[in-house]
Amino acid sequence: MKKIYSISAFILFFCTLLTFSNGAAAKVYVDIDSPTFRLIPIAICDFNNKLAGINTPAESGIAVSDYVRKDLSLTGIFNILNKKSFLEEKDSTTATTTEKIRFSDWATIGADYLLQGNITQNDKEIIVESRLFDVTRGEILFNKRYRSEINQLKTISRAIASDILLTLTNDEGDFNTKIAFVFKKGSKSDIYAINYDGSDLKSITNHQSIIMTPRWSPDGNFLAFTSFKGGRPEIYIRNIKNSTERKVASFEGLNLCGAFSPDGRKLLLTLSKEGNEEIYIMETDTLKLKRLTNNYSIDVSPAWSPDGTRIAFVSNRAGSPQIYTMDASGNNVKRITLEGSYNTSPSWSPRGDRIAYEGLINNKYQIFFVDIEGNNPLQLTFDAANNESPSWSPSGRQIVYVSRKSSKSKIYIINSNGLNPRVLIENSYKLVMPAWSPRLK
Repeated sequence: MKKIYSISAFILFFCTLLTFSNGAAAKVYVDIDSPTFRLIPIAICDFNNKLAGINTPAESGIAVSDYVRKDLSLTGIFNILNKKSFLEEKDSTTATTTEKIRFSDWATIGADYLLQGNITQNDKEIIVESRLFDVTRGEILFNKRYRSEINQLKTISRAIASDILLTLTNDEGDFNTKIAFVFKKGSKSDIYAINYDGSDLKSITNHQSIIMTPRWSPDGNFLAFTSFKGGRPEIYIRNIKNSTERKVASFEGLNLCGAFSPDGRKLLLTLSKEGNEEIYIMETDTLKLKRLTNNYSIDVSPAWSPDGTRIAFVSNRAGSPQIYTMDASGNNVKRITLEGSYNTSPSWSPRGDRIAYEGLINNKYQIFFVDIEGNNPLQLTFDAANNESPSWSPSGRQIVYVSRKSSKSKIYIINSNGLNPRVLIENSYKLVMPAWSPRLK
């Protein structure tokens, strides 16, 4: 087979709901899963400085709105209107009630939603007030206040963007997440992580060896992976916060890391200690093993369903690598990829309804997904590169994957409908096996 920060620790941050009309907390204003979905037109005004002066630089309000624009654009579901088209920004951005908003002017430029706000700052903290309006209905959807230590405008802006997404779609998005991946330089590699917006690239390990299959724990505090640091493949679990590691599997033969269980107490492994590559469950505390598969074929790449009841994996028991599912007990095995001669790297959607994978077509690897019954396969990528190793975002609305063409490696994020691909990071060295973190606190 082909492939056998916490920012809250130092930020005093909270948001207080001041006004939330018409039950907006539970209402989904935009169904972004609808076949007729169009990008959400939103006007984002530069935030006003209520007490402009030494403590609140004039550009702070502009910075907040610019950060919100950037964060919302990363989701691939918003049409951020050009502020040069705004007809009444100077007069309306201080408005706190619907009576003072000329909604017809915002409707004229095509806005469905309008964001306005104010910012103040003292020696110790920033206070930002943010208001989201429904232009069509002439309603205020939320009026919130955010506090943070000074010089943390990005953090507040991200919270505002998350609240906008939560209000309109009932999902907070993927803003506070990271993508881990393997950075290979020749025969040596290590795990790196990068923020969802492409910032803050950092190394996680310093093994300078062959490293494979990084997998996040459900709380985002640990990474499990396979490393050849000791001269052969062994499985480690690394504590992200204190940078400690422990070796959890060092059996004879192959030790390949799989996914954590949804409760974080178990880890899926592929081991060949009994002569053939089989899938096991390991309890992370006791290291107790339970064997799940027992087949003469090769079984690898196990991935847990979000409810912990089923496992997707790859097997060549039908003569070529294909995606299968089974119960968490190892029973009721079912093949779900019925098209193509080479399908591998399954990743289960957080919503539990689809499995993404890479498949070989026209001599190139492309990203696909299929529903859990093996129906409705859909190809997401179509270019001339090899596109591999898909991993879902926590929202289930985006997928990260690696794209290799010639000597270039790029890690892309794409919407789950195949639209809005964007490059997260690229390098002349090999970038492989991206893994999306859970939402980080």
